[in-house]
Amino acid sequence: MSQVMRIDFVSDISCPWCVIGLTALEKAILNIQNTANKALDFEVYLQPFELNPKMPQGGQDITEHLTQKYGSSPEQQSQIRETIRQRGAELGFEFRVQGRDRIYNTFNAHRLLHWATLEGLAGQAVALKKAFFSAYFTHGQSPESFDVLIQAAQSVGLDPIRAKEVLDTNEFAQEVRDHANLFIRSGIQSVPAIIINQKHLISGGQPVDVFERVLLEIASSEQD
Repeated sequence: MSQVMRIDFVSDISCPWCVIGLTALEKAILNIQNTANKALDFEVYLQPFELNPKMPQGGQDITEHLTQKYGSSPEQQSQIRETIRQRGAELGFEFRVQGRDRIYNTFNAHRLLHWATLEGLAGQAVALKKAFFSAYFTHGQSPESFDVLIQAAQSVGLDPIRAKEVLDTNEFAQEVRDHANLFIRSGIQSVPAIIINQKHLISGGQPVDVFERVLLEIASSEQD
């Protein structure tokens, strides 16, 4: 019988380190399953987290936002952006060299992800998350735009008519808020936060080998 590990991936669409974390986690899982550990299976659940829940319509200039939030200078932001771009390239993800122009509210994107988890096929929610990441970080599109969100949903095989129906209403709004608040009450203050079997926390966009080692250590400890 296979050992199944539950992974709750708590993240936001507007978080570049979440891109790195999810991509590295997927590669770690693939590495594990391509070795002798074929009896180890993983179930990944995407969980919502809003870094900027009060962000108004139209968003905010990214340099202004990061300076206000973290006190970082444009030069420091440029250095961090290049570090992130290089980490992404190593994992096969393309971040635009010029980075993001603006930061946006991502609540509606989280509603679509919740819908994809409930009504989509296995793996479609994760595929949609990655499509959102690509739209925002690679192509500079707004995750606030319904057209962008619907196009992303359609690109991964989800029904665009149903996606528009969700976006045009408040469907899944309360569920998303409840899920996000649950993790906030649990002490999550930054993302990505990767929770294994609802009790082991891995924080940040870790390298592939770190995810691989920790997952195997947890699997081994829980077999004993």
